[in-house]
Amino acid sequence: MAALFAVTMAFAGAPAPLYVLYQEREGFGPLAVTLVFAAYAVGVAAALFLAGHLSDRFGRLRLIAPAVLLNVLAGLVFVTSTDLGPLLVARVLSGLGIGLLTATATAHLTELLAAGRAAAGRPPSRHAETISTAANLGGIGAGPLVAGILADIAPAPLHTPYLVFLFALVLGLLLVAFVPETVEAVDEPWHYRPQRVTVPAESRGRYAGALVAAFVSFAMFGLFTSLAPSFLAHDLHVTSHGVAGAVTFTVFGAAGLAQIVTGRRGVRTQHVLGVSLLTAGLVLIVGAMLAAVFPLLVIGGVVTGAGAGTLFKSGVGTVVSVAAGGSRAEALAGLFLAAYAGMSLPVVLLGILLRTVPAGTAVLAFGVLMLVLLAAASVLLGTGRRGAQTA
Repeated sequence: MAALFAVTMAFAGAPAPLYVLYQEREGFGPLAVTLVFAAYAVGVAAALFLAGHLSDRFGRLRLIAPAVLLNVLAGLVFVTSTDLGPLLVARVLSGLGIGLLTATATAHLTELLAAGRAAAGRPPSRHAETISTAANLGGIGAGPLVAGILADIAPAPLHTPYLVFLFALVLGLLLVAFVPETVEAVDEPWHYRPQRVTVPAESRGRYAGALVAAFVSFAMFGLFTSLAPSFLAHDLHVTSHGVAGAVTFTVFGAAGLAQIVTGRRGVRTQHVLGVSLLTAGLVLIVGAMLAAVFPLLVIGGVVTGAGAGTLFKSGVGTVVSVAAGGSRAEALAGLFLAAYAGMSLPVVLLGILLRTVPAGTAVLAFGVLMLVLLAAASVLLGTGRRGAQTA
């Protein structure tokens, strides 16, 4: 399950180093690239809002299989056209699939590990949070790396990466047939409703803080999977697609490694570490983009990735701790909805600012906004924790 989760997320991240090729072939500008990236995030948000909670009722596998199939369909669109219209369609399809997958796969992995440990007579653990977030972020990071290397060494750079991932997705679909279901079907009347989140009143402050933390974490990931490859090619004159993919991979790799290293830490400690690292990384990235210094950008990306990964993991832990089992996927869907809103909205805002104001002003505004939101997340989590203790 974790492997299929990671491969699907890798496919979703694969276009990142290829945007420069699309720009060269079709004449796209930075705003068009930003809109293509935003189309993916819109698809994710729509699926999370409309269907992210349905696996609590119908079962995990009944949503996971269609989610992967949507990405298979997106891959077929990618290999048939490089025009802007089909590219937007493919990214929306991929986003819809990821929106169905993220919360469902996270809940499924949590339940699979819990069932396995219970059957073996072992105590519960929080390893599922590490596994699911590492599969999520590690997959997104591996996708650009693999796609960038294939674009440099293989023929048809806008087709070969997608064909490789299509093979892996289809293989994963065949293997998932052997994964057990963890949600029993309920034979009772049911009426559809869009996403909503139910958490205890005393935990709403902590839940809101987790949403803001996820928003900021994924905003930084969005920066490195949308505008950063173009910045490398046009401002730093780094034209290797493999290098562009490697830079993105280091960000997500640092995120996954930080999650493993901090896996045994408490949620509060993870939050403090995440905020500290993310603040330092933001300063380094803004400085690197203003001064156009490649090594500083890489260092800032590693520090930012570690901070964002740790902060996001603390958000997942917070949500799992405040949500009941019957609404866990629904609560996690709300978290991922906030995360993917963060992945799109700030980056779109930055893309618009880059067309209207000097680049330095736009980058500074982006950095200040992220720092303000980090402070807000900390305040909400602190207030929510005190309210829960009082209750």
